[in-house]
Amino acid sequence: MSFETATIVLGGLLVTGALLSGLAHRSFLSLTAVFVVAGFALGTGGAGVIEIDPHSAFVGDLALTALILILFRDGLEVEAEMLQRAWRLPLRKLVLAMPITAGIVALAAHAFTDLSWTESFLVGALLSPTDPVLSSSVVTNPRVPRIIRHSLNLESGLNDGLALPPVLALVAALHAGDSHFVWWKFVLQDVTLGVLFGLAIGFVASVAMPRGDWRASMPAHQRALFALGVAFLAYGVTVAAPHGNGIIAVFVCAMTLGIRRPDLRRYFEARSEEIIEVVKLGIFVVFGSLLTLHGLFGDGWAAVAIAVVTLLLARSVAVWLALAGTRLDAATKGFMAWFGPKGVATMTFSLLVLNAGIPQGARIFNLAALVVLTSIVVHGLSDTPGSNWIAARAERAEAADAPPALAV
Repeated sequence: MSFETATIVLGGLLVTGALLSGLAHRSFLSLTAVFVVAGFALGTGGAGVIEIDPHSAFVGDLALTALILILFRDGLEVEAEMLQRAWRLPLRKLVLAMPITAGIVALAAHAFTDLSWTESFLVGALLSPTDPVLSSSVVTNPRVPRIIRHSLNLESGLNDGLALPPVLALVAALHAGDSHFVWWKFVLQDVTLGVLFGLAIGFVASVAMPRGDWRASMPAHQRALFALGVAFLAYGVTVAAPHGNGIIAVFVCAMTLGIRRPDLRRYFEARSEEIIEVVKLGIFVVFGSLLTLHGLFGDGWAAVAIAVVTLLLARSVAVWLALAGTRLDAATKGFMAWFGPKGVATMTFSLLVLNAGIPQGARIFNLAALVVLTSIVVHGLSDTPGSNWIAARAERAEAADAPPALAV
């Protein structure tokens, strides 16, 4: 694909997205679904205008860039008060719901296909993380109860990094001749280093930006650029030397920086939306361009069954089991169970699997891609109306509990 073609596609989609943005906020239309469909229509499975090698470094680098930016922004939005008071729900979903989801999906993959148990668990690991991108209204709409926004945001931010070590461990286990690989040691080192480096870099960054009068002379956009630089430093430093988990490091660093320096959080959030939107557009268009109907439905009805189990059964069962015994009502549990969309993380990890050269890599990629594509549509369509429903429900409950107004 020539540079001229790329500029036409990018410019046209940006213009179209801007024109449709108002309609998207007022309807069931999802811009994410539009971008993926546009990528599919212009890509290998459609007109062939966009031609991208799925094995190229560009695809993986773009997906990682999107993850870094999105997770850093979401990490900054974690509130210190909520982290202290409401950590139990996201912890339950991370420790219990996530592995239960992976296990149920793995059972479905093994039952419906001829994949081995290791390959099936790789499918489960790919489809276990949730994505805040496809439920952005849920985690950013101030009308949605804080406990729901905080729980889903913290869960979706941390589970991307927590899912990566099992994915890499399973890929390594599938490589022939890799008999010296110790998966538990790899996972422990990967996650621990990610958390430690994230805490350290976030703390150093919060101190490096001075407070007081000197800071007043620095333009606001430079403070936002400082935070952006910290995001990429956290990933690069963690991955380069100690081979830790850069995704976890980015999110933990953002939480540390946002809690210690709320001023930097405000500057970054006010100026990051445009660049994040462009990166999101790029990753979803590229993802769509790599899809083909033959690849998506290569396993026939078995692929459809895995998608149904993943989106309708696995997440729901896992969340209800994880949240058993809490004081949450059924509607809140059901809302949290439904909004476990699959997106950028699954895309990124699936591309890593595709590039790894394992025997069933392309097949596993297509199984995960079908689930992501279905999730983009159904969760994208339900994002705004779902947020409005739970918000209205919470407002009615609050109004019913409010004391009656005194007559004057």
